[in-house]
Amino acid sequence: MTTVFDVKPDALIKLVSEKLKGFPELAPPPWAAFVKTGVHKERVPDDPDWWYVRSASILRRIYLDGPVGVERLRTRYGGKKAKGNKPPRFVKGSGSIQRKICQQLEAAGLVEKTEKDGRKISPKGRSFLDKCADEVASG
Repeated sequence: MTTVFDVKPDALIKLVSEKLKGFPELAPPPWAAFVKTGVHKERVPDDPDWWYVRSASILRRIYLDGPVGVERLRTRYGGKKAKGNKPPRFVKGSGSIQRKICQQLEAAGLVEKTEKDGRKISPKGRSFLDKCADEVASG
């Protein structure tokens, strides 16, 4: 059986993001069309389906690194902020986006909350990602 560790991340995230569109719990909120993904970004994402791609990426990250909290996800999705003449400086990504996606993944049953360490992958989520990885490897 192929796992998430055995396939290329970009192919897996693309397939998982398409499959996550079928989950009613993972609908983007109304404000998702107007929000930047962090203070280091200048504009909103160009991809209209960016919410599903980020959800797939966060689900993969929780699978690989879990249990993981929102603060670690903020660090993961942060970047360099341009400061004019000053050197660029690292800033964390948006916590609201990461938190909302984690809550939606939890409502879908793909992620479960631990008592103190954040969120970890649920058996349903592990099975879902492993099936997607197997599909990527065979197809």
